[in-house]
Amino acid sequence: MIRIFIVLFALIFTFPFQNSVYSQDTTPSDSLSLESIFLEPMIPGIRPSLRSFSADQQSIYISWNDSAYYDTGLYELSLDSGDPKKVEDIDRAIHSPNNRHVAYTKDGNLFVSRADGSGERMLFQSENPVYSIEWAPDSRQIAFVKSGDIWVTNIAQPGIQQVTAKSDEEPGFSLGGWSGSDALIISQTDFSDARTIYFPEYVGEFVVPGPSRRGIPAVALYHANLETNAVDTLMNGVHRSSTRASYSGRFVAVDSSGAALKKRDIILHDTHQNTKSIVFTDSTDGWLYDRDMEFAPDSEKMFFLSEQTGWNHIYLTNAITGSLEQLTEGDYEITWAEWLSDNEIIYANNEADYGERHLFILNLETRETEQLTTEEAYRYQFELSPDKSKLIYAKTFFNEPYELFMIDLENPGEEIQLSNSVPDSFHDIDWQREEYIRFTGRDGETDISMSVLYPENYNADQTYPVVVFAHGAGSLQNVYKGWSNNYWREYMFNQLLTRNGYFVVDVDFRHSTGYGRDFREDVTNWMGRYETMDIVDGLDWVKEKTGGALDLDNVGIYGGSYGGFMALYTLTAAPDRFHAGAALRKVSNWRNYYYANPWYTLPRLGDPEEVPEHYDRSSPLTYAPELKHPVILLHGLIDDNVGSQDTFQYAEELIQNRHRNFEMMIYPSERHSFTSANSWYDEYSRIFEFFEEHLK
Repeated sequence: MIRIFIVLFALIFTFPFQNSVYSQDTTPSDSLSLESIFLEPMIPGIRPSLRSFSADQQSIYISWNDSAYYDTGLYELSLDSGDPKKVEDIDRAIHSPNNRHVAYTKDGNLFVSRADGSGERMLFQSENPVYSIEWAPDSRQIAFVKSGDIWVTNIAQPGIQQVTAKSDEEPGFSLGGWSGSDALIISQTDFSDARTIYFPEYVGEFVVPGPSRRGIPAVALYHANLETNAVDTLMNGVHRSSTRASYSGRFVAVDSSGAALKKRDIILHDTHQNTKSIVFTDSTDGWLYDRDMEFAPDSEKMFFLSEQTGWNHIYLTNAITGSLEQLTEGDYEITWAEWLSDNEIIYANNEADYGERHLFILNLETRETEQLTTEEAYRYQFELSPDKSKLIYAKTFFNEPYELFMIDLENPGEEIQLSNSVPDSFHDIDWQREEYIRFTGRDGETDISMSVLYPENYNADQTYPVVVFAHGAGSLQNVYKGWSNNYWREYMFNQLLTRNGYFVVDVDFRHSTGYGRDFREDVTNWMGRYETMDIVDGLDWVKEKTGGALDLDNVGIYGGSYGGFMALYTLTAAPDRFHAGAALRKVSNWRNYYYANPWYTLPRLGDPEEVPEHYDRSSPLTYAPELKHPVILLHGLIDDNVGSQDTFQYAEELIQNRHRNFEMMIYPSERHSFTSANSWYDEYSRIFEFFEEHLK
């Protein structure tokens, strides 16, 4: 039977689930229910997000909500002790390199003060707001953008210098940073050849077309000398590049790749000698990932990250001598790195386990490495204080939503917990600790990470249906030793499924990050194939371990975005292994996504005009006529990432092929990530009932 729920106007809609199996009277004693998971206040509270350091660097400002509701406010959290204090919106302080002054905007005007807040002065006033503030290395000058042009002012002497003067027809200029204290790196991004994609909005008085310019633009990079007014072109055309300059300004590095991310050159420009050289080259049949580079604070040394050996590692080059060496090596990933000083690099890696991250300091003089953390945990969202004396980060472990922690780098010791933001009631719930597994796939070589949740009151002599959760983004890690930050609602929903008699399996299939280049790139030119194999191999592993308790004749799969794509793909790629699918905000036609987001799609699948077969075999829409199993399609109508067109095209193909066993729900006011708790609740209530109907 076809059940299509589309709400496009202000209709009265009666929610049909009030007396279902998951209503309040059947909720487990610790109150984990669909209502408690998806409606406010949120069970785990709202995770604090670091916004900036205070001017004196004795506290941080965080986005948070102390009542566990969606709407966040600004709070000040002392680095010494104490609870967060609600504050009004503050002007974000941009610290000078010597940390004596801060610059900020107020009502669109540029101000400067001492780090303690005294001596405030307005440096520039304008009807059009100032943005993109950048201090010069000498801490005396500030560059900024106004009305698409670059300006420079001196904090000690009166006067203003206009660096660029674009015409009305030209794209605006952007700041790429200072090159020494007498030059700037600037850029222009030209979207004139981009395509207009429409994401109409329907819930207002009239339909709004919702045009959006999409494409990979042409970018011009320039080196502008403030003393001579000379402007040199570093690079032009369609490319993906980042720039960095040495402290002296003599050297400018351009980390350049083509639009498809197949080849990388790090080009070093000597602005004194007016020469350039390629100091590093890398290429791949897949796509380059996690590129980063940074000059040392006070010298001509530069480190960069590269997967050239198959794993992301730190390399060091000297712009003066041209030397190049690899600083770290092994079958693990460097997940973050920054300079602490000219001779120290702080970094994180997953060498202990792909689901853990630890912190280290590498001394370049002695080549000794100091490990800063030892406790088993997953750490991320790293942020150094402007004076590089403190490191703030998120830390989580199984069934523990992340809190903010700090290491005092001048006196490293224990990790200091800064936030305590999880409601006490969270700990009243009996959360099942997932089984964290590494297994080998069918080829005997590919090692894969997986988590498994068991049905409540599990009995090995019984059989249970299974639900697979497929993470989104493709290039993302979701199986690790911690509470999922990207999928915290799904984390709880999966626990609820176990209380209703399901196994829940989550596989970090190939394409996921954290496991090396080959693991991520295997899916190039055919997305869905290897991911499906990896999930099936994971199910077989659990089946063998449990001695048959896993009912492989009743397997459901759900996920959003890339996970929604996987739900549709697996149903036709392996119809004997997957029997019901819930596809949220899914890609069903990769051609659509190429035009909406070529940044993502081109490196993975190529140009659809040149290699249409890559798109045909990767798109669930191609296989929709073959669908035999039930599916539920859910999508935000005004999704401007994966357009709702993907759902409509897939549904139309099912209708025209007389496939009647599908449901569809469209959310008129929602984009890719829902903002209404009621929408989340509605969506997952339908998913739950769908699995109850088709897997039991």
